[in-house]
Amino acid sequence: MTRRRLTLLGATGSIGDSTLDVVARHPDRFEVVALAAHRNAGKLLELCRRHRPRVAALHDAGRAGELARALAAEGIATRVVAGQAGLCEVASLPEVDTVLAAIVGAAGLPSSLAAAAAGKRILLANKEALVIGGALFIEAVQAGGATLLPIDSEHNAVYQCLPSPYARNPADAGIRRILLTASGGPFFARTDVDFDRVTPDEACAHPNWSMGRKISVDSATMMNKGLEVIEAHWLFGADVDRIEVVIHPQSVVHSLVEYVDGSVLAQLGHPDMRTPIAQALAAPERIESGAAALDLAQLSLLSFARPDRERFPCLDLAYDALRADAGAPIALNAANEVAVDAFLAGRARFTDIPRACRAVLARRSVTRIAHIDDALAADAEARMIAGSELGLPSRSGASLAAGAGVMQ
Repeated sequence: MTRRRLTLLGATGSIGDSTLDVVARHPDRFEVVALAAHRNAGKLLELCRRHRPRVAALHDAGRAGELARALAAEGIATRVVAGQAGLCEVASLPEVDTVLAAIVGAAGLPSSLAAAAAGKRILLANKEALVIGGALFIEAVQAGGATLLPIDSEHNAVYQCLPSPYARNPADAGIRRILLTASGGPFFARTDVDFDRVTPDEACAHPNWSMGRKISVDSATMMNKGLEVIEAHWLFGADVDRIEVVIHPQSVVHSLVEYVDGSVLAQLGHPDMRTPIAQALAAPERIESGAAALDLAQLSLLSFARPDRERFPCLDLAYDALRADAGAPIALNAANEVAVDAFLAGRARFTDIPRACRAVLARRSVTRIAHIDDALAADAEARMIAGSELGLPSRSGASLAAGAGVMQ
């Protein structure tokens, strides 16, 4: 049995909570070496008391100073680092073999790239690292000798349904289609919704999953599923036409893989993120996650439907971006982050999210991504255009280079 030494990026968010719950169930298997958060110094202090990591990182430098003083006052020997440099440091610590990347948004790319360059075993819960990084991130994983395991429930389900080993070539593996399931969010089953009047609380009321507000809005617009299509393309080497989305409101079947012989393999389980986290943490072994057992006899119905692309245009925007060029997914992600942030702050309507994203895809100019600086340029341009479309102050379009995105 291998004892894994972990860095957890995004320790104070919901993925962090679930990961630390699984880790606590197996103290003989896992050691928490480093914990990182955006600015929640209070919760990170509590986690340091409980898990005693060697290093703690806060993106907010001021809060990092507060955390260092609090730890010193309590005699806790955890070293504190700050800023994006601090996140990259804990992602590449020599004594760490596994990095769980649970940063939300564009801010997750630099530390994920650092983990890849350092050859870590990366458990990726941050889809934007692939949406933004694309080929650059995959190349960094391959060049650094890193191992990439998906944590998103859908991609982890696909991973479990693939043959082992799998060389990112669907045709060679006899794969016809990858089917990503979507709950449909809070509005799919409601035909009476006036999307112009949807409130943030309504958009965040997911029927099955407990998630942060940004990703909950993405679920409500189905942008999350669009971004997952892009992520699946990079994770599994699948052409866009081999990746489909199917609505499955019960969130029991997490995704499926269809093979050319007619077989369809699916991964099922309760909507509990501890299941994919435990699978990736222990792979190729299996460990107890804490998730409830699935009783098939008690399931009254498992239903599936095609997505309504007219009511949820963000899904087609993602397909269009993936078909366009390397800069388009970066622009789409940046525009969505700006628009969702404005919606949650009461400065934009729900329908402004796809409108701003569509406008950015039409107006952008950065299309070729040969270096991380090109990705930063595409991100910055898209944020500026999105802010202009929404009538936001110029600083609302702050670029990835300035640490845009939200990390919990």
